[in-house]
Amino acid sequence: MLFWFAKKGIMMVEQDVVRMVNEVLIESFEIKPEHLRPEAYIFNDLGLDSLDIVDLVVALQKKFGVTIRDDARVRTIRTLGDIYNFIQSIKRESNK
Repeated sequence: MLFWFAKKGIMMVEQDVVRMVNEVLIESFEIKPEHLRPEAYIFNDLGLDSLDIVDLVVALQKKFGVTIRDDARVRTIRTLGDIYNFIQSIKRESNK
């Protein structure tokens, strides 16, 4: 499935969201790219802890220009794929 987001004349597709989220994880947490699979669990597979999640939220907010921490859907995120889908949802909603 391919999603696109138009804002200020910029088109963002699903692959861009995945790439940008992965960049944050690689740069901020030194996670190896081969570990970044949609089915990877954030805590068990990627090795992040609760303090890392705070840093991740801040980094994703900056990278995508969105507000995450006040969104109740955050509590349902378990896998990297959940993060991709969540960011895509937020971007779609912000472009309406």
